[in-house]
Formats: sequence, C-alpha cells, structure tokens
Amino acid sequence: MPAELMLARLGSSRKEVAMPNQYLLFLALLHCGATLAAPFAVEQAAPGIYVHRGEHRDINAGYGGDICNIGFIVGSKGVAVIDSGGSPKVGAQLRKALRRVTDLPILYVINTHVHPDHVFGNAAFRKDKPTFVGHENLAAGMEQRQAVYLRNQAEWVGADAAGSELIPPALQIRGTQSIDLGGRTLRLTAYPAAHSHSDLTVFDDATGTLWTGDLLFIERTPSVDGDLQGWLRAIAQLRAIPAARAIPGHGPVTREWHAALDDEQRYLTTLLAEVRAAIKQGLGLQQTIESAARSEQGKWVLFDIIHRRNVSLMYLVLEWE
Repeated sequence: MPAELMLARLGSSRKEVAMPNQYLLFLALLHCGATLAAPFAVEQAAPGIYVHRGEHRDINAGYGGDICNIGFIVGSKGVAVIDSGGSPKVGAQLRKALRRVTDLPILYVINTHVHPDHVFGNAAFRKDKPTFVGHENLAAGMEQRQAVYLRNQAEWVGADAAGSELIPPALQIRGTQSIDLGGRTLRLTAYPAAHSHSDLTVFDDATGTLWTGDLLFIERTPSVDGDLQGWLRAIAQLRAIPAARAIPGHGPVTREWHAALDDEQRYLTTLLAEVRAAIKQGLGLQQTIESAARSEQGKWVLFDIIHRRNVSLMYLVLEWE
C-alpha cells in the first residue's frame, strides 16, 4: 500500500488519533526502502542459463567487486559457474543464488580471463571441490599478477577482501575443448592474446548461448590489456560462432551481438588507426590522449577513464612498430 494511502486511511477520522507504533515503523521502512541493499539479482537468459549483471563502475578504490557479468549453466548432471566476481563475498552471493535454482553438484568453475573482477569469487566455491578451468595462460597470468592483485584487494573491496585468493585452473584449455554437464555440451575456446593474454569463450550448444568474457563489451568502453590487433582477429573468429545470443563480459545479454561486435570493432579500429597517425605526426602522449578516437566519446560508458588508459598503452606499444 502506498504510504500516502496508508496515511489517508489512518487519518480518515475527524478526531486526532495517536498512530500505532507498528504503523510508524511501517512508514519509516517505506520511506527508507530505496536505500536498502538490492537483492543479488540473477536472470534466466535461456533455459538453464543464469546471469548476474555487474554494474558499470571502474575498477578502483571501493569499486565493490561486482562490475562484470557472472553466472552459471545447469545440466542434468551438474553445474558450471562462468566467472565468479571480484571478491569472495560476490562469489558467495552467486553461489547462494545458484543454490536457489538447483542442488546439483558444482562441477566446474570457468574463468574467462585473469582480471580480478572475474576471478576473486572463486574462493567461495572451493568447498564444492569443482574443477577450476581456464586458458592455458591463466595460471601463469595469475602467478605474475598475484602480489599486485592481492595487495590491491583491500583498497578495491575493503572488508570484502577477506579470504581473497587466486585459484589457478586445474583444467587448462588450449584450442577448443568440450565439457559435458549432462544433456548439454559446453565448447570452450582459448584465444591468442586479445583483450588479455588468457581469453576464453564458452558456447552452450543446447541454447546457442555464447559467453564471450571480455572479448565483447556492450555499453562499457572496451579495455585493452593484451594485443589490440589480436583482439580484432578474435572478433572475426567470434563472428563465425553460430550463437543465438551473447553474454558479454560487461553489458546486457543480447541477440543483436553482431551489431555489438560492430560497435566494438569500430572503436578498436579507430583507436589503432588514430594512435598510429598521431605517432607518425610526432604528437606526444598527452596530445594523443586528447585527440585519438575522440569521435567515440559519448558512445560508451566510462569513456574518459578507460579510453585514456587504452591510448596510453597503445601509444607505448605502437611507437616501437
């Protein structure tokens, strides 16, 4: 019942009546309800496919660990988790949501790449004794970045950093390999350096659903941490997959995923061409940051933050071509 209607009914008598304490409490809850924490939302994107969509926030101090898309796939024998979030707390929230859907065993936890917002939730699933899965380069990437990532966790997610650990994959994917959940086969494909050096996609044959990891960004500015030209080659490879829908690393689930790839490809191609041109013209890094791919501004969330980092990285790479 709306608060205004409650008040109207309570005040319908011409005599002033003391409002019962339980009504006062009820009204207080109504007015502060907007500030209460929202439940950990998981949507069914296709039969047996469940996704929690992360927020569009930059990964920095206090970001909360919940910025990428994570979820799970349910077969007749068990479940595969696809990315686990940026903290043990987020991983535990995902596990709790999973258990509301099924009691089947968690057979696999699959990481699409090394970035902390995708992997620090793994710890919440250790007690399930799943097989942790990732690109053949993932274990080395975790080892190389472990000290920095763990040092940053307290700043990134505060008290939720407790229990953070990087769990390397026991099953390391090279090329394409399939795993069986019972009644559905998942095709896992490892890519050469692209968005990162450990990108992995997951394709569910049963529903035609493609989990792209961060090889596809929708709405959020694509972030380069690997090989930009390799990423463009990976986009061409993705287009050949007969997917009915895609679940990107960031952004909404979509059936219009080829159009989303077009947008991403346009941004990356423009970034590459205009940073190259700036270097050829003798522009310095700051001038290049202020000029390269500025036609893309306004088309992406967090553009000023992420694009600056992309230009800085690509300038250092391309000036040695």
